[in-house]
Amino acid sequence: MNSICVFCGSHPGNDPAYAEAAQNLGRTLAERNTTLVYGGGHVGLMGVVADAALGAGGEVVGVMPRALVDREIGHTGLTELHVVGSMHERKALMSKLSEGFIALPGGNGTLEEFFEVLTWAQLGEHEKPCGLLNVSGYYDPLLAVFDRMVDRAFLKDEHRELVLVEENPSALLQRFESYKPPKTVKWVGPSET
Repeated sequence: MNSICVFCGSHPGNDPAYAEAAQNLGRTLAERNTTLVYGGGHVGLMGVVADAALGAGGEVVGVMPRALVDREIGHTGLTELHVVGSMHERKALMSKLSEGFIALPGGNGTLEEFFEVLTWAQLGEHEKPCGLLNVSGYYDPLLAVFDRMVDRAFLKDEHRELVLVEENPSALLQRFESYKPPKTVKWVGPSET
C-alpha cells in the first residue's frame, strides 16, 4: 500500500503504551515506504506518529483546517501540509489521498473520522480497508458494541467484518495487504435482518 490514513488523539492519553504504539506505527509505515496521511497536528498521538514516521525517513502528509492551523497546532516539519477550509474538506481529502484507514486510540474526533470511512465502506463508496489498532485493549468496549449490533440485527456479519483489528501495526498492515472487501448490498428490506 502506498498511503495509509491514521486517525488518532490530539492528546497522548494516560497510558504510555498509546504513544509507544503510535511511534511503532509511524516507523513501520516509513519502513514499508507507505506515506502517512493524518490530521496534520504536532500535538498528542498525532505528533508522535508523524514524528516517528519522519524520523524513520518516511513521507508524512497532513491535512488540517485553516482554523486549527491558525491556533498554531499544525506540524511545521511535514513532507506536505494541505490547509483546507473545513473538517468536511479535511476528511474528503484524507480519504482521497489514502488507500486504507487505521484508528489509534483517540476521542470523539478519532471515532467520528473512523466511523465515517467505515460507513462509506459499508455503503460501497470505497473498498479500502478500515482497521483499529487495539492498544492495551483500548477498543475492546467498542468491539463489544459492534458484536451487540450484530446480535440485535442492526449490523450484518459481513459489515462487522469490515473492521480489521490487531494489537500490532505490522500484523494490521499485513491484513491490509491481503484485504478483499465483501461484495454486499447495504440496503435491507423489511423482512431481512
